[in-house]
Formats: sequence, C-alpha cells, structure tokens
Amino acid sequence: MTEDRLITVAIHTYEHALRLKSLLESEGVPVVLHNVNLSHPVVSSGVRVRIHEKDLPLALRIIENTDIFATPVNDGLPELNRVMIVPVDFSDHSVKACDIAFHLAYRHKASIILLHSFLDPYTAGDMQLSDPASYDIADSEMRQVMEKEADKLMRAFAAKLRERIKHSELPPVKFTTSVVEGVPEEAIVELAKEKKPELIVMGTRESGKKEKELIGSVTAEVLDSCRFPVFTVPESADISRTDDIRHVVFFSNLDQEDILALDAIYRFFTDERLKITIVNVPSRKSIINRKSTSDRLLAYCTEHYPLYTFRLADLSLNNVADDFHAIERQQPIDLIAVPNKKKNIFARLFNPSIAHKMLFYSDIPMMVIPV
Repeated sequence: MTEDRLITVAIHTYEHALRLKSLLESEGVPVVLHNVNLSHPVVSSGVRVRIHEKDLPLALRIIENTDIFATPVNDGLPELNRVMIVPVDFSDHSVKACDIAFHLAYRHKASIILLHSFLDPYTAGDMQLSDPASYDIADSEMRQVMEKEADKLMRAFAAKLRERIKHSELPPVKFTTSVVEGVPEEAIVELAKEKKPELIVMGTRESGKKEKELIGSVTAEVLDSCRFPVFTVPESADISRTDDIRHVVFFSNLDQEDILALDAIYRFFTDERLKITIVNVPSRKSIINRKSTSDRLLAYCTEHYPLYTFRLADLSLNNVADDFHAIERQQPIDLIAVPNKKKNIFARLFNPSIAHKMLFYSDIPMMVIPV
C-alpha cells in the first residue's frame, strides 16, 4: 500500500479532533483534519483525523494508551483500560476461558473481572402466581436465595483460582468478582460499557452443542452488541495458554479496517513469531483489482509486523466451512481472527458474519475485533 496515502484514524467533533491532532503531532505523527467548517470550525461535527498510512500502528498505540478525553467518544475506537472481563458460569468451559485470560492479562499487565449473572424464574416468566402480594414475597425470597447461591459459587470458583495461582498453575493476576442479576449477554455488555475492557474472554461449548443453541447464544449476542474485542475459547480447544498459539487465520475483506484489526492482534501477541494466513473473503459487490489489493496488504503486513510470517489464501462464498477446513488440513489452526463490522439487525439475521459462522461451526479459539 502507498505509504503517503492518507487514511482516517478517527472521526470527532472539531474540539476533540484538534486535541487528538495535537497529541499525535507531539509524538511525531503528522495529522491533517478534513471536513472542517471553515466559517465556523467550532461547530464542525464529523471532523476526520487523517494520518499517513505508514504511521497507523504508532498512532493507534498512542490513541489507545493515552487518556485524552474526559468523556467517552462513540467513534468505533473506544478508550481501553488495562482490564479484561471473563464471564463465568462455573462450568468447564469457564475454567478453560480463565486459563487463557490469566495468561493474556499477565502479559499485558491487566487485571481481570470475573462476571456471573443470575436470573430468577419469576423474572424469567417460568413461574406464575395469581396473588400479587404472594408474588412479591415469593419473588423477593427467591431472588435472595439465588443471589446467595450465586455468591457462594463465585467465592468457591475464585478460591480455586487463587489456589492454582499459589501452585503456579496460573500467572499471578489480580482479579475481582462481580455477581449481578440479569440476562447474561446484557450483563456483559453493560459491564463492558462501564469498564471499557481491553478484552472480553468467553468460554463456549463444542460446535455440535452450539448448533443446537444457534438462536440466543450468549456469545453471539455479545459479538453483535459489544464494541470491544472478544476472545472465544471452546471447551474442546487444545490450548490452555497463549504460548500455544502459533498459526492464526485472519479473515479479510481487503478493506482499510483490516489494518486496524491486524494491529490489534499485533498488540496482543507482540513477542510471538506467528504464522498468519490472510484469508481473502470476496465481496459480493466487486472483485475488481482484488489481486493487486491483496498484494499491497501482504507487503504492508510484511513491513510493519516483521516478527510474523504471512501468506494469502482464498475463500469462496459457496461453502465457507469446507474452504476453511481445507486450509486447516494444510496446517493446524490455533486461532481465528475476524474483523467485526457493525451491522443492523436485518443484516445480522439474513447475512450472518464470518464471526457467527465460525462461532457455531468451529472448535478453534477466535478473536473478534470490532472495526
């Protein structure tokens, strides 16, 4: 890709764009502002902060690690804290998710929040009482019972983790616990909005079990609703730590956003010598010049991520699963990486994303990066 080409790294109000421009230029990154109302610049909205393509990795690191805004900005690049959220239901796949999360958190000097949500049967509508007074009493008592039980299970789960840390089975990572009432996916999204995590690590079931739960999957709902990176860990995954990850398959539409996702992967696995297979998922709209575009992307990756080795592979739209397994037969896949573009509800229902397809038909860990 042409290094002198300008790309948009953020879209802000004029005031915030000016502050970001000042910050980046103070660190040696030239910035150009576009879409400014020249007559009344202060009232400009949707100002594009643009930088040279070669400066993108540095600019992203500056943006994501500097506290420059007093209020959150909904620009697709949420400000990140050194915290990771791990939803747990105390099952085996929760344990597997903790294994990965603790190793990732230790490497990134992050803390962990273990989250568990419970929903009493009255709130869920599973039980009905005709007397409103009896309902209020029963509802209150049931909620107290379930909350106490959830707290008890969480304390036991946390005690086991501390025991594993004590015996060097897990890295020494500071963690806290949170038990809340509510629907799991809503509880996860609300906590993420509050804490702005660097990563959400979720355990998932085996692919056969997930197919039966296709509608209403907690993980799928989180992927749709949450604008923070999500790392899914199937219960049958043959890895327990990040050192086990060697080969990553990265699904690409050859868009500008792919670079943002690749840089996120690089930040999480900075010291690893990964093999990255960039899988070209063709667009239904256009296939013109995709060969030259993929070559430019490959050249960019080779230059900016020198510890990684890259190769290209193609994926047809006819049978994603078969094409994916063909790639897997060439070399075992340790991690799937998917840029996740925000879709409206109708697009999600009738044209599910690659992330959804891989979630339900693969038992390989997956990292989904919102772009």
